[in-house]
Amino acid sequence: MSQSSAVLITGASSGIGATYAERFAQRGHDLVLVARDKARLETLAARLRQAHSVSVDVLQADLTQSADLAAVEARLRDDGRIGVLINNAGANQTGSFLEQTPQSIEQLVALNITSLTRLARAIAPRLVQAGEGAIVNIGSVVGLSPEIGFTLYGATKAFVQFLSQGLSLELSSKGVYVQAVLPAATRTEIWERSGIDINVLPEVMEVEELVDAALVGFDRRESVTIPPLHDAAHWDTFQAARQGVMGNLRQAQAAERYRTV
Repeated sequence: MSQSSAVLITGASSGIGATYAERFAQRGHDLVLVARDKARLETLAARLRQAHSVSVDVLQADLTQSADLAAVEARLRDDGRIGVLINNAGANQTGSFLEQTPQSIEQLVALNITSLTRLARAIAPRLVQAGEGAIVNIGSVVGLSPEIGFTLYGATKAFVQFLSQGLSLELSSKGVYVQAVLPAATRTEIWERSGIDINVLPEVMEVEELVDAALVGFDRRESVTIPPLHDAAHWDTFQAARQGVMGNLRQAQAAERYRTV
């Protein structure tokens, strides 16, 4: 990735997105900040311009709205300065799966899956043509564990992880780096917006620590970065077990235990 590459960050008005903006500005990168709250974006942009002497563009967009999503896609396709996409925008929901409405399901999938995928697709061909660049997708450890209970949210984050690992396999040989970042509970506004009191959680990571750790993984070119996982061998074991399952498949016949006598 060229040091002069600009970075487009979604969900940039607060939390993880705003912290990524601060860190990339510190590194000297120009920014394109995307979120719904234009006033907060403008305040952040003014501070970063003053503190770090970088160019910061503000792009107000609700990524669940087709016209706004198309505008961000166009910026990623057409602006050759942008070499890094931080796909951070996302939401959670309270309540069980049975408590969700068709509208709430559509809203969550539109933000957590559809917009993230379309934005990655918008920038990927140009990065491949340049032979460099990066796509960072913010997932969650919830996507690894249905036992945690956030069924719909976890399913969207499992998609993010799978997509990221698949894209990494497809694009790394073409010079494009793809990283999935899987936070656990992190002190951001997503909890308040989804009606959950973060103060009842036993352990919460501060957002600055989360992003700084994610950037260590970014600099090391990890395909999956899990800041709260203290023993990396567990991830290696998880991956090996998954690959072992696939390696033990025999597609021509059902397993003996499923055959009728």
